[in-house]
Amino acid sequence: MLEKYNAATDYRELEPKQLFSILESGPAGLSEIERKKRLIELGANDISHKKDISWLLRFLSYFKNPLILILIIAAIFSGATGSYRSAIIIFMMVFLSVILNFYQEHKSSKAAEKIAKKLALKSLILSQGKEIEIDSKQIVPGDIVLLSAGDVVPTDGCLLEADDFFVNESVLTGESFPVEKSPTNPKSDYLFSGTNVISGFARYLTVKTGVHTEYGKIAEKLNSRHETNAFELGIKNFGYLIIKVIIFIVLVIFLINALQHKDIIESVIFSIAVAVGVTPELLPMIMSVNMSRGSIKMSKKGVIVKRLNAIPDFGSMDILCTDKTGTLTQDKITVVKYVNITGGSDDAVLRSAYINGFFETGIKSLLDKAILDFKTLKIDGCQKIDEIPYDFMRRRSSIVYRSKESLNMVTKGAPEEIFKICSELKSDSQKIPFKDEGLKKAKELYDNLSRDGFRVLAIAEKALAVEQQKYNCQDESQMTLTGFIAFYDPPKTSAKTTVAFMASHGVEIKIITGDSPLVAKKVCDDLKIAVKGIITGEDFDTNSMSHEEMLLKARENNIFARFSPMQKEKVIEVLRQGGSVVGYLGDGVNDAPSLKMADVGISVDNAVDVAKETADIILMKKGLQELMEGVLEGRKTFGNTMKYIMMGLSSNFGNMFSLIGASLFLPFFPMLPGQILLNNFLYDTSQLSIPSDNVDEEYLRKPKHWDIKMIRRFMFVFGPISSIFDILTFVLLYFVFKTNEATFQAGWFVESLATQIFVIYIIRTRQIPFIQSRPSRYLLFSTLGIVLLGVILTLPFIGHFFGFSPLSIPIFLTIFGVVTVYLFTVEGVKQLFFKKIYQTE
Repeated sequence: MLEKYNAATDYRELEPKQLFSILESGPAGLSEIERKKRLIELGANDISHKKDISWLLRFLSYFKNPLILILIIAAIFSGATGSYRSAIIIFMMVFLSVILNFYQEHKSSKAAEKIAKKLALKSLILSQGKEIEIDSKQIVPGDIVLLSAGDVVPTDGCLLEADDFFVNESVLTGESFPVEKSPTNPKSDYLFSGTNVISGFARYLTVKTGVHTEYGKIAEKLNSRHETNAFELGIKNFGYLIIKVIIFIVLVIFLINALQHKDIIESVIFSIAVAVGVTPELLPMIMSVNMSRGSIKMSKKGVIVKRLNAIPDFGSMDILCTDKTGTLTQDKITVVKYVNITGGSDDAVLRSAYINGFFETGIKSLLDKAILDFKTLKIDGCQKIDEIPYDFMRRRSSIVYRSKESLNMVTKGAPEEIFKICSELKSDSQKIPFKDEGLKKAKELYDNLSRDGFRVLAIAEKALAVEQQKYNCQDESQMTLTGFIAFYDPPKTSAKTTVAFMASHGVEIKIITGDSPLVAKKVCDDLKIAVKGIITGEDFDTNSMSHEEMLLKARENNIFARFSPMQKEKVIEVLRQGGSVVGYLGDGVNDAPSLKMADVGISVDNAVDVAKETADIILMKKGLQELMEGVLEGRKTFGNTMKYIMMGLSSNFGNMFSLIGASLFLPFFPMLPGQILLNNFLYDTSQLSIPSDNVDEEYLRKPKHWDIKMIRRFMFVFGPISSIFDILTFVLLYFVFKTNEATFQAGWFVESLATQIFVIYIIRTRQIPFIQSRPSRYLLFSTLGIVLLGVILTLPFIGHFFGFSPLSIPIFLTIFGVVTVYLFTVEGVKQLFFKKIYQTE
């Protein structure tokens, strides 16, 4: 099978007949049986470079973690020097930690896979002459693929047929202007995977799939986002802070122990154990579980998440950019007026618009559909000659057609663009020069229609003397303005409530639309949206304005009218660079660049393929209520992630700082390396319930952003508080109770574990715990259970294995008192911190 075919060979110079022969295919496509054979032999059309590996290999891969490897080496050293019990404990803790991490992330990834299946791209192919829809990953060399506007080209191949076919190849070339493809032109008869169709129809023969395509060869670069998003940047900065603190603490502790002539090997192992205790190694897993849980919740509410990191970005979003169509309005556009220049109804204007919309190729716009659905007109005597397709620079489309009487061009589009190509206007069968008076009359009628909230298209015509083989945009000149078509898309009845809800939750809506400013303003007025400022595309010149000027314009306006796709993208870019977390909601071909540029790209289920492929989040229905569900879930995810971080900084770090003090005056280690790892494992296990925790309503009211300055201050305020109580425990155990080494270690083990875990009740809310804000039941019971387990592990029947001696009742009561006073102290300082030391909103 396919003896002549080689996936590595460049076939672009060959004719279709030669390719059919090499690929053993034909114009009718492959049979279903043949397709399945090739899918097995050549593999799926997938560029992810991911290989399916067994669960065992995936589990073993967790042992490649540098911290895990260091601990394994430490355990081997311990065993080699005769510390067998210590070695066993370290190995056991390592193994249990890996199992815990593997199980949670495996469960999260399975949930993500289920969601991903809902978003698989589909393609239309020919199979033995019949059109069928299949998963794009199942396309094989030899398949005939059918394309239309909005489709993503799924494979590389040779063009067989095309009709007004334009493709955006910017993903490969960086050039944003569409390229016309034609099977008769050797320089433009080949299609590339990953590009997207702007207009027209085509069918082509698949030659290359998956990693063998041009797109597949550079997939790793293309799949990387153009810029680090807000959440990833926050994690990165936090990571740098943690690394600095860990290096400092570990070096100081090792140096002190070495100077006191303690065993060097034990000191090294002890320092490594401290590093593990300080490192928030569960942070990736906590985030993964948090975001996976959030994505499952969101999917039940009609919000499908493609990129998990988009969930916290969703919660951090403080600006949402969107076109008004279908978001603020009902997306039910109807024709309400078709008028000539005098303002009277005119069937001739409707007929011209109907002819243009009927013969236009590609995906019909909502306005085209409204015209065609409004009234069925008989145009049997009309024959299409050529088309000048719509593009986002001209914002108009033209059809050249021959009627029984004459050869004509009819053009419809944005009134401002139609005015530019008209030399006269038709009024009461008279033609008036399109100069001052004529232009004034046309603009006045257009403004009146827009002011009433109608979307407006202008119609222009001209008779052609001689038929040409090909027409282009230069032929759109010296035309006659005949009238306007007015459409109405009523505001959603629920939009007022939802818009008010978004405003109260700190999300500003910016409308970036191709419509006129008057139409956008009317919608805002109807929905009680305060208009900060209005700017048109003409006043937002990206070539002449400085970055500062563009940022100022982007911030001070919330209606951007008559904006091109490139201008939309620029607005989002400067807002992001100005420190905002920006979401963009779009569903059209021209929305793809803006969706990619935004921190959170949001599209809808019925969007074109390229929009869904680019977006991070898909709404199963287009509406603000679904958006807000996602925003709130994102804030919950962000909030619960921050709880883990704050919990570690306030107590976990404090305990490690305490080790520096302990190393100065204790003749022994305050905890053995194995005991530190056991303490850390129990602490980590207790954190698994954080993703289930409740989040205060107050916290959800405003967008949340990474604030490294606040995190650093928090650590330097609450870490020392924990250290003070640790040192108090040291003094009580060593000088008051005069405990031996094993009893001391058991006492601090219990106190350390209790302070680390119970502090979550304080840190999880800015309100008063349990009185004003209650944790989830799962968090409450799991934390109590883990601390109880920690106490049990110090009891005689098992404690000796870990090197503990039992604690007396007076010591237990003393530790209980220290922990209680610590928690009340942290609560008091917390209230002071957020009111005085670190004031926010």
